[in-house]
Amino acid sequence: MADLVFYTNPMSRGRIARWMLEETGGPYDAVILNYDDTEPSMAGAAFRSINPMGKVPAIVHNGQVVTECAAICAYLADAFPEAGLAPAPADRGAYYRWLFFAAGCVEAAVTTRTLQLEIPAVRQRMVGFGSYERTLDVLEGAVSAGPFVAGDTFTAADVYVGAQVIFGTSFGTIEPRPAFTAYADRLKARPAYLKATAIDDADAAARAASGAAARA
Repeated sequence: MADLVFYTNPMSRGRIARWMLEETGGPYDAVILNYDDTEPSMAGAAFRSINPMGKVPAIVHNGQVVTECAAICAYLADAFPEAGLAPAPADRGAYYRWLFFAAGCVEAAVTTRTLQLEIPAVRQRMVGFGSYERTLDVLEGAVSAGPFVAGDTFTAADVYVGAQVIFGTSFGTIEPRPAFTAYADRLKARPAYLKATAIDDADAAARAASGAAARA
């Protein structure tokens, strides 16, 4: 097997990690896990030994286990420096800021809104994102400041932030503001994004066809 093993499912946040892996250009083996008890399963003991949460994505690289999409993006940028996906250490303020803003605020704000959970104004200080509206306003400012969130150069932060924007605007969980649409369009034109999406779409279609055949 390759030095890097990627655990995923094409209908999951693993799509984010797949995109990041393709941006690095490094070799990896993919293990597609099932949501149900059919092996290989996310619920199985083998995968739970890697991620006790029983969810994908996860990577194992030279014995190092990394879970959580934002962490995987940051880790891979450092593990494959030749890909140029992270700024120099002294210039990582915006890079870290927006990478983890998307993980900590955008994800929570969008999920809360999707679940139709309203945070009372007097309780907004208790949640990290404050409100859905404020979070989207700040996100809009981040993607409007330049071609990419950390400046003029595409970085791993754009993979994670961009994935949130692309998914959200596609499925209606993030308002299709012009700044979001323009940012998403820039990222969707990247060869690594197109390749990763094609792989995951093909895997999802094959699994759907297999399931339909089994039910017939």
